[in-house]
Amino acid sequence: MPPLPRPRRIVGTSLKMYFDLQSTLSYVRGVYQLDGEAWNANVDLFVIPDFVTLMESAKILESSSVMLGAQDTFWEDKGAYTGEVSPLTIRQAGARIVEIGHAERRRHFGETNETVAKKAEAAARNGLIPLVCIGEKTHHSIASAAVGMAVEECKPQVTSVLAAVPDDAEVILAYEPVWAIGAAEPADPDHVVNVTQELRKLAAGRKGTTRIVYGGSAGPGTFAKMAEGVDGLFLGRFAHDINNLKKVIEEVGGA
Repeated sequence: MPPLPRPRRIVGTSLKMYFDLQSTLSYVRGVYQLDGEAWNANVDLFVIPDFVTLMESAKILESSSVMLGAQDTFWEDKGAYTGEVSPLTIRQAGARIVEIGHAERRRHFGETNETVAKKAEAAARNGLIPLVCIGEKTHHSIASAAVGMAVEECKPQVTSVLAAVPDDAEVILAYEPVWAIGAAEPADPDHVVNVTQELRKLAAGRKGTTRIVYGGSAGPGTFAKMAEGVDGLFLGRFAHDINNLKKVIEEVGGA
């Protein structure tokens, strides 16, 4: 049986809390300028600024195919949840993607597989694409053992989300080994390919598109080495230089 066709490639970045208001909007305008290049390279492009700049960013990107994202959401649409942000409001603000379950939120704010799955369901319910961060905390020194341990740790992170969202909902899984976030080099490409190929099997048979991207010190040359396992890259601070983001789009489109 021939392998199923792989989904369209995708590249994006989250600005986390690195930029202030004006520099965020300046960056989003820079991403807008890359829209044609990404489109011609058959690469979907997304950017995830902070909540405060979502509506203004949506205006900047309105005439482009760049997908706007939010960095988190709550699992209820309305209610007495002081400080939380509704997925309904996020969608109305112009976002199409919502990032959920990043390792920093799991570590600092106690997010669990259960709460991440509830947020993913809420996102899908409101027409948003859940971009769910997954990844193992520890890394075994023996390659074969490292793959098995990673799959074992990531499996419940994936299955809880896929069980929570409709079967026809689009989902993006961002495989980010926790030990590789902020490291000098990305995870070993063979490790990433072996882990993501196993995780992709968990989504086999879904009606909705499931894409897997790699994050964790990703940069130039990263994608080509792991293209057998992933559909794109989720970039960090490296991409906060627009020229670097442009280089990665070119590489992903040409790989």
